[in-house]
Amino acid sequence: MIHYARSLVLLTLVAVATWLGFWQLDRMQSKQALIEQFINAPEMDLVRAVETDDKYARVKVSGHYDPAWQFLVDNKINNGQVGVHVLSLFQPDYGNPVLVNRGWLPVAADRRTLPTAPLPKGKQVISGLLTRPNEDGIRLGDPQPIEVSDQPILITYLDMQVVSAAVGPRLLPRIILLDSNDPTGFSGRDWQPAVILPPQHKAYAVQWFALALAIAIVWVTLSWKSARKTGASQGGGGSDRRQPRE
Repeated sequence: MIHYARSLVLLTLVAVATWLGFWQLDRMQSKQALIEQFINAPEMDLVRAVETDDKYARVKVSGHYDPAWQFLVDNKINNGQVGVHVLSLFQPDYGNPVLVNRGWLPVAADRRTLPTAPLPKGKQVISGLLTRPNEDGIRLGDPQPIEVSDQPILITYLDMQVVSAAVGPRLLPRIILLDSNDPTGFSGRDWQPAVILPPQHKAYAVQWFALALAIAIVWVTLSWKSARKTGASQGGGGSDRRQPRE
């Protein structure tokens, strides 16, 4: 009975580890497709890019930064250091306003002193990658409404509904990742489509398959030893029979 229970547990572990390995391979393929979309993003104007609703589009926009709204998204890591992403509101010459991620700035640990993120004045022509905003971050409870206060406004995570309620309903539900060579931005603009890239998923898959193989080897070894022990016990019992007297 113990042998069957042990075999069931080990075979279940083999099945789970194998499934996780194939799941990581599937994630690897999905990330590879995402990277290809990222690299081969088509160039188009902002209005057209919003209409097509592609995952990524490279845009060049003429307009000006609006000094009324600027957000600092907290807990962003750059080269192992914690800081913020600077999201500035950009008003195109034609079309609806859009948030622009201008890059990363360091921030003090107590958050009482926020970094200064000066806005360029006058007409600007910016270029970057238009995409859907990554609304990640640590969320504790319901999002709080944004109150107009001294700029910039520190937020724990980006919630476009909350931001739109403060800025105005015309705000595009997209964000522009400012090109790294644009002089109006800051550091940390080596944008990536994902945190975990395909080679890492492949490495994880190999680890899961190796674990499945190791568990299978353990199961085969234990089953073989159990079979030998059972066979020896049965064989020993048979040889101990006494011969009948003549």
